[in-house]
Amino acid sequence: MQRYPHWIDSKPYPPADDAWLDVHAPATGGVITQVAAGTAADVDAAMQAAQRAFPMWSALPNSQRAQWLERLADALEERLEDVAQAESRDGGKPITLARDVEIPRAIANLRFFAHAATQFASESHHGEAGLNFTLRQPLGVVATISPWNLPLYLFTWKIAPALAAGNCVVAKPSEVTPHSATLLAEIAASIGFPPGVFNLVHGAGPAVGEAMVTHAQVKAVSFTGSTAVGKRIATLAAPLLKKVSLELGGKNPSLVFADSDWRDNLDTIVRSAFQNSGQICLCGSRLLVERSIHDEFSDAFVARVQALRVGDPADPATQMGPLVSQAHFDKVMRALATARAEGARVLCGGDAIDRAGWYVAPTVLEGLGPDSATNREEIFGPVVTLQPFDSDDHALALANASDYGLVATLWDRDLPRALRFSRELRTGMVWINTWLMRDLRTPFGGSNQSGLGREGGAEAMRFFTEPRNIGIAT
Repeated sequence: MQRYPHWIDSKPYPPADDAWLDVHAPATGGVITQVAAGTAADVDAAMQAAQRAFPMWSALPNSQRAQWLERLADALEERLEDVAQAESRDGGKPITLARDVEIPRAIANLRFFAHAATQFASESHHGEAGLNFTLRQPLGVVATISPWNLPLYLFTWKIAPALAAGNCVVAKPSEVTPHSATLLAEIAASIGFPPGVFNLVHGAGPAVGEAMVTHAQVKAVSFTGSTAVGKRIATLAAPLLKKVSLELGGKNPSLVFADSDWRDNLDTIVRSAFQNSGQICLCGSRLLVERSIHDEFSDAFVARVQALRVGDPADPATQMGPLVSQAHFDKVMRALATARAEGARVLCGGDAIDRAGWYVAPTVLEGLGPDSATNREEIFGPVVTLQPFDSDDHALALANASDYGLVATLWDRDLPRALRFSRELRTGMVWINTWLMRDLRTPFGGSNQSGLGREGGAEAMRFFTEPRNIGIAT
């Protein structure tokens, strides 16, 4: 059976105690490979490699670091099909989603931050007290921890700005979906990427992630994942005064107004709820629909959901695959049991699909209010609730009835109302008449239980640097 080792100093690095974790195929539930079960000793080896490489990497002109990121993007693009197949097999996502969307986005992340490195400018100020300018210096060694739902997309979303800014990286992908990150490390080594600049350590969060967060040489931690784990990381990092960026969960509202072009956009509204089996923090899991169109919308929405092609991720016709793991399947099934106990009416789905693997039918629920656990707790699966609203104030109250605050989506032709809602919704991002519109220059992140800080564009570059002001008497 193939095994995925760590990659440290541009070389495969077996786990210190020769321990390995099984990796399963969500489509069958069977073991397909094993990945290194890292320890604090493996983390320390990666940190030492990164520390040795930092003086050289940080001293390079930005344009030379950009060239390395461009070369990595080119080499990844040449292996796009291999990486897409690996990600589909590991994560259970439809091959078309991996091939046409997510791996191209990972490549785009590398290219964007390569260009950002050459455009990253410092500030200058004069006229009040001499001449002041600000240096933006790399921090040193940084740790990135990325999740299983968008494995390479979110992995590169973190390492690219860190490297572009002049840092060396110790990165941990999810042990559930380790293949695409391992391939990227192999690709980096194959093009001669400077040893020690980009290091990969596999393993479970308590053993590897916590060792990374608390390691003395780590200056900053960028994490995407659950709110519970994000709180744990914040607790560990705070006494050590480390910078943290936490992109956490969401329980996102999608508001559908009567005057919107919802019929023309129904496919997108369905996709916004069920893409990647609902395992995206940006999915709209709470559909709020103006009462005058609620019944018509509900019928059309449910019919479109029932028409989704659920099946083998390797089949190009598949629109929705399985959940990622047995543990996550069990979590979603418990959530469905809770919804029934709360009195939810199941309009479609609501059960596991009788086949090998971890499949749950796309599910639409109604009849639950904003205080129900089903409408407040993140399920992170193919489960959507419908709630009617009677007025703008009612819609806003329902949308804001959440401990999370990542993103809201508005379907509305009344632009003044949409802009007012954009100001009054308690979320980090708002999309109007679109979903998952991606401009890498914009800040990405949420509020409340959805995290701290922002990723993307200049925000990411600033996070991975330390400002130093230089004042000159004039």
